[in-house]
Amino acid sequence: MFNTVITGVDGTDTAYNAARRAAEIALATGAALRVVVAYGKFEVERLEEPEDFLFTTASEALKIVNDATQALLGEFPGLGVEGSTSEGKPGAALVQSAVDLDSDLIVIGNKRAQGPTRILGSVAREVTAKAPCDVYVVLTHRRRAHNSR
Repeated sequence: MFNTVITGVDGTDTAYNAARRAAEIALATGAALRVVVAYGKFEVERLEEPEDFLFTTASEALKIVNDATQALLGEFPGLGVEGSTSEGKPGAALVQSAVDLDSDLIVIGNKRAQGPTRILGSVAREVTAKAPCDVYVVLTHRRRAHNSR
């Protein structure tokens, strides 16, 4: 069904939760999993709005991708997984990786969107708009209970 599944991580639990789902899909379909970490030429910094991602250095990105791939291999024995880093913003890095690898599926997390006009986080929004393949958006946060009337 799938040959190559791509997911992105940034060192956060929410991104790793999406990577775990990507690993499950890859194992179930016999696909190879590629884990991508984006990086920039700036110091490590949490950007809350509008980007919602961890912009990091190349050396930190390499550590993040190595940690994530080792953790996934520990959780999912037999998983065919490789990690890579890509300079630029996460959404663009995932889309370009999907193009370069002729990927079948991108698995991305959806951080909780705040405000009435935001449905997906900015990275998920960019990936779903520009992806050259199918995109699976993983719920990576708990839903709040809604009161019924």
